[in-house]
Amino acid sequence: AQELGQRGEEIACQYLEKKGYKILVRGFRYRRVEIDLIARQGSSLVFIEVKTRRHNDFGYPEEAVNNLKMRNLKAAASAFLNQSKEKFKECRFDILSITYRTQKDYQIDHFEDAF
Repeated sequence: AQELGQRGEEIACQYLEKKGYKILVRGFRYRRVEIDLIARQGSSLVFIEVKTRRHNDFGYPEEAVNNLKMRNLKAAASAFLNQSKEKFKECRFDILSITYRTQKDYQIDHFEDAF
């Protein structure tokens, strides 16, 4: 599962960079919470949760981001902002949902400003 998650993050980084995002941090940890990717898009800071699954038999990947997960991500984002020397006009949370079959066969759904 960890290997699948790493592949998902690689795909996510390539996808976001093609869309003009600048990846600032991968795997930011605060207490026991991890923000998968932190990126800049224009003057916005974007906290990105990447969810990767092999199939949707047990629901879509983005459905794994529940209220507790959102609360934890917001706390970690707040900690990141407190340590950051840079100031950003706005922040948002995106979810990248990846259904991964093979290296060349996958689907990405990008939910901007998801919560």
